[in-house]
Amino acid sequence: MFLSHLHLEHFRNYRQLDLAFSAPVTLVQGRNGQGKTNLLEAVYYLATSKSRHARAEREVVDRDATRELIPYGRIRGDIMRAEQSTTLEILFTLRNDGVNYSKQVRVNGAPRRSMDLVGHLRAVLFLPEDLALISGSPSERRRYIDIALCQIDRHYCQALSRYQKVVTQRNSLLKRLQEQEQPDSPSVAAQLSFWDDQLVEQGTQVLTRRHAYLAHLAPIARSRHQDLTQRQEALELFYLPSFNTGLYSDSDYQRLRDGEDAQFDALASLKADAPTISQRFRERLEGRRGVELAAGSSLYGPHRDELIFLVNVAPHRGAQNNTWNLRVYGSRGQQRTGALALKLAELQAMSEATGEKPILLLDDVMSELDARRRAALLSALVDLRQGIVTTTDWAHFPADFQQNAQRLQIEAGTAQTLSIT
Repeated sequence: MFLSHLHLEHFRNYRQLDLAFSAPVTLVQGRNGQGKTNLLEAVYYLATSKSRHARAEREVVDRDATRELIPYGRIRGDIMRAEQSTTLEILFTLRNDGVNYSKQVRVNGAPRRSMDLVGHLRAVLFLPEDLALISGSPSERRRYIDIALCQIDRHYCQALSRYQKVVTQRNSLLKRLQEQEQPDSPSVAAQLSFWDDQLVEQGTQVLTRRHAYLAHLAPIARSRHQDLTQRQEALELFYLPSFNTGLYSDSDYQRLRDGEDAQFDALASLKADAPTISQRFRERLEGRRGVELAAGSSLYGPHRDELIFLVNVAPHRGAQNNTWNLRVYGSRGQQRTGALALKLAELQAMSEATGEKPILLLDDVMSELDARRRAALLSALVDLRQGIVTTTDWAHFPADFQQNAQRLQIEAGTAQTLSIT
């Protein structure tokens, strides 16, 4: 897939912008605060129907929009896939309260749900704040997995939506029961039985798909990380559910939960399957009912899972096992390298899963990398179908690389195409 044209109206600091993309890599240069990140955000919006930064739609519509007869904002893009063109559009219109904006999605001019937009354009976005993928809370990592999988598999997105609704309903029931019943009473078991069944059914679908995706992603991330570190470090990803699904031995599971390392050999041969996950999920709910009632909340399931990053895991039995948790012990530079390796791995995994290369969006990554890692990243960009890369300094990119790229300069929400001199 290839984004051939992008049109913005009243989006962030762009009053109006029309861009035609003509090369596999587009380099976007400008000083901080001129709109480089906003450009990437617009493309990401078309891919996911969501913003990485805004909490409400009104935050992405510029103030000049209120001068229009009917205030609005717009993102529109033309996507080329196998010689066929698809037009995606997100329209923000002012609500009756005169403050907030509603979001409308269109595909080829026809109204669609936000969920229906996902998959027409796939994008992998790396921002400076994506360091939080490593250093931030577990919710950051769950969100990362969900966004990637929703772009790959629409059925996963539907299962995740159903699961989230079940969690909300079950939490409401747990709160009502919290002060009314004894946890071991037949009445409590009867009332929770239906929602337990739903939680296990929908949660097992989510967990099974996440397990499979991480099994696919992990070896790719390991390879990308080795490229970025000149094979001096090895990165291993471990998906850690809120209860042991059978992927790990009990001792290794507990060690990972405690933030300690674990023996790679003991983990490598274990696989999780849907029947085992379902059985263990149900056993955990039944065995910990009193704990959940006391908390008034669902404590087990995909909404409580974690992704663990270990570095320098021994690749074979007998090797020195010098492992450490990247989130706990990694330097800022090591964490950034881990996050970048994860994003590059996502790009490849998404390509292999869908048969189409997504767009890679990189926001001022080069300024945070040393020369060795810059060279490794540039080599990864060579095989892109399309990438949009922002920078504050042209010097971060060799002349021959720039020669083969489309170059844009952004200043105060306007874009100018530059030629190579």
